[in-house]
Amino acid sequence: LALYFHSGEREEKCIIEDLPSDTLVIGNYKVQRWDIHKQEFLESAPGLGMFVTVTTPDAEVLLSKLYGPQGTFSFTSYLSGEHAICLQSNSTRFVAFAGSKLRIHLDIRVGEHFLDESVVQAKDKVNEVNIRLEHLIEQIHHISKEQNYEREREEKFRKTSEETNSNILWWAIVQTVILVSIGIWQIKSLRDFFISKKLV
Repeated sequence: LALYFHSGEREEKCIIEDLPSDTLVIGNYKVQRWDIHKQEFLESAPGLGMFVTVTTPDAEVLLSKLYGPQGTFSFTSYLSGEHAICLQSNSTRFVAFAGSKLRIHLDIRVGEHFLDESVVQAKDKVNEVNIRLEHLIEQIHHISKEQNYEREREEKFRKTSEETNSNILWWAIVQTVILVSIGIWQIKSLRDFFISKKLV
């Protein structure tokens, strides 16, 4: 997932990542500040830091740390579900005057263990093949974990759908019984009325 978004200073922005349990997440970000005079975003924002906060589906804080204007953060999920990744600048200016616009570039990698190419190149060919195979096996494990998680979610949604369909069916049966009962009652009332008035 690679994206950028605009934010005001001291404004917190969050993205939601739906993760399986025991999954490594690595995030890289870079902050640019709007320059009023040049009317463009500067390449960097020196002196500006970012608070990165990650919360689990149970609202437990998994990561809370202050980084610089450019950095890398990582965490491992231990619960499956929606994790909130929030970024907020640590501008020291008063909130009333903290009106600068920021552009935050964010790149999030889920379940990836990066190969250190310098280490790979320094080894002989056999070791290089071994390292690459280990990396591929890690990726296969991650894909398998993702598939199992998606299977669990699909089963949960299917059960919910079946319960909803069952409830709708019973509600339709109850409505039909009520309508038939009201119809019979109305026919009986009209018949009794006509008999009492000697119209039948």
